[in-house]
Amino acid sequence: MIKYPFLEERSTVGVTSPSSGVPKELHGLVEAACNRMKSKGFDVICGNTVWTQNKVRSSSAKFRADEFNKMMQDENIQLIIPPWGGELLIEVLEYIDFENLQNKWILGYSDISLLLLAITLKTGIATAHGTNLVDLRGEYSDETTAMWQSVLSTKKGNSIQQHSSEKYQKEWQFDKPTPYVFNLTEQTDWKTISNHHTKIQGRLLGGCIDVIRHIIGTPYGDVSTFRKKYIQDEPVIWFLENCELLTTDLRRSLIQMKLAGWFDNCSGIMFGRSPANTPVKEYTVEDVYKELSEELQLPIIYNIDCGHVPPQITFINGAYAEIETKNGHGTVLQHFR
Repeated sequence: MIKYPFLEERSTVGVTSPSSGVPKELHGLVEAACNRMKSKGFDVICGNTVWTQNKVRSSSAKFRADEFNKMMQDENIQLIIPPWGGELLIEVLEYIDFENLQNKWILGYSDISLLLLAITLKTGIATAHGTNLVDLRGEYSDETTAMWQSVLSTKKGNSIQQHSSEKYQKEWQFDKPTPYVFNLTEQTDWKTISNHHTKIQGRLLGGCIDVIRHIIGTPYGDVSTFRKKYIQDEPVIWFLENCELLTTDLRRSLIQMKLAGWFDNCSGIMFGRSPANTPVKEYTVEDVYKELSEELQLPIIYNIDCGHVPPQITFINGAYAEIETKNGHGTVLQHFR
C-alpha cells in the first residue's frame, strides 16, 4: 500500500539542496520564499547546502545526502522543499538512507524528480511533483501553483481535484515582475493524439525524463517490484516532461523505458509543456508522441501543466488518478488510497 504523508497547518518546512545550491547573488530569492512561507504560518529550517554552490553542486554527494537524511528523520519537520533542481542529484542516491525515511512530504521538480521517483519506487512513500521553493516567493500564487498546499493537506482516504491552468508562461520576463512570480500570457491548451475527449485512470509515476531515465536498470528504478509490492499491479499513468532533450534523444529515452518494461500495464502517458523538444531534420515532438501512442496502443495527452513551463499541477507519485481532458481543458482527480 502507498503511504501518504499529511501536511498540518503551522508545521515546519525543511529546505535542503540535494542537487544545486544557491549562489550568493541569488540568496535573496530563497530568503524571500522563506519569509513568504513564514507569513503563511510555517516555520522554516534551512540547511547549510542551500547557501553554497560550486561546480553545479551545493556540496559533496555525501554531505548533501547526510543533510537530507537528517531532515527526513527529524520528527519536527513535516515537509521538505528544495530551493530548485540542478544537474547531479543522481550522485546522492547511493547515500540516501531509504530504510529510515519517515513518512513526510518532499515537493519539487526538475532534477529533484529523480529523488522523488526513487523514494516512491523503493519505499512506497508518496512524493509530490510540483513547484519548487523559490517560485513561492511572490505575494501570492496563481490558482494552479497554489494548490500544492491543499494537495499535501489531503488526508489518506480522501480525494482532491485540480484543473488545468487558464494561461501559462512562455518565457521569463525578469524586467516585468509580477506579484505571483510567473508571467502568465499564453492560453493553456491540453492536447491528445486522438484529438478526442480522453479519460485515463491509474497510479501516477513520473518526473523529468532527462534525469529519471538514468535509473533504469538500477536498484532505484525497479518499477516491476514497486508494482507488485505497493500497488498490486494496478495500471500506471506516466507523467513526463522534457527539459533539454532534442526530439531524437527524447525518442531514444522513451524506447529505453519501453524496453525496460516501464510502460508495461500502462493506461496512458502525459507530457508536460517543454522549452526543448527541438525538431531534428523535421522530426517533431508530435511525431514522437504519435509513434509512441501507436506502438503502445495507449492514449497520450500532451502540453499539460507539468515541468519547466509553469505553472504546474501538483502530481503525487503513487496516488490513484483519474485524468480527463476535453476541448483543451483538463482535470486531475487524485485519490489517496
